[in-house]
Amino acid sequence: MRIATWNVNSIKQRIENLTAWLKERSPDIVCLQETKTVDDAFPREPLEALGYNVAIHGQKTFNGVAILSKLKFDEVTPRLPGDDADDHARFIEATVSTDRGVLRVASIYLPNGNPPDTDKYPYKIRWMDRLAKYAHERLQLEEPLILAGDYNVIPTADDVHNPAVWTKDALFLPQTRSKFRALTSLGLTDAIRAVSDDKGLYTFWDYQAGAWQKNWGIRIDHLLLSPQAADRLTGAGIDKHVRSWERPSDHVPVYADFAIEAV
Repeated sequence: MRIATWNVNSIKQRIENLTAWLKERSPDIVCLQETKTVDDAFPREPLEALGYNVAIHGQKTFNGVAILSKLKFDEVTPRLPGDDADDHARFIEATVSTDRGVLRVASIYLPNGNPPDTDKYPYKIRWMDRLAKYAHERLQLEEPLILAGDYNVIPTADDVHNPAVWTKDALFLPQTRSKFRALTSLGLTDAIRAVSDDKGLYTFWDYQAGAWQKNWGIRIDHLLLSPQAADRLTGAGIDKHVRSWERPSDHVPVYADFAIEAV
């Protein structure tokens, strides 16, 4: 089974690229972020035509998450628990049935947090605390669990082209990285780092300053795996070439393969 994540940076603008990539990579489950559309306007038809069931949690102009699955959804739950006043569409969870029992997948669009000297950064940190609490509770179920998405976190200096440029950015502040380590320390495995320690493995290149052409990238899109999912991991990769397509997202897809079968 192949599970992927991609911040598409507007589903309507990127639908042709998305369908082309789906045909090329053929993932079984895909977590999308920054769909930037309300549920009723989400372009379901071309995705359903490729055999995907679609679960969406949208918001006009901003945010928005979705899960595409070739497997039938058993349950779908929008919103990250822990703050009823948080109306940002940043989280959706779905379960499907496999030969390993329940497989639980969440699509995550963690807050950016910039500028750090505004209330946006405390919101990011609170959101990360809520995510850690959610992950801790879900890990008790001892199921294959994949938390996939745009975390807006650069975990280490090996995940950025020039760490010095990012020292005052919310994505790379010590507190941000510490919260991310606390999350993974619950027992979650970073799929990409499980298969490679290489530097230069990036998932995002800014549209500005020729970042793509100069390979000034960062790795902020992650698939975090429960022990039951990590035990079945057979490979992982980053589809960097998608960034060179016409009208690309500034993010590229990340995927992982598992020895898990649909039922």
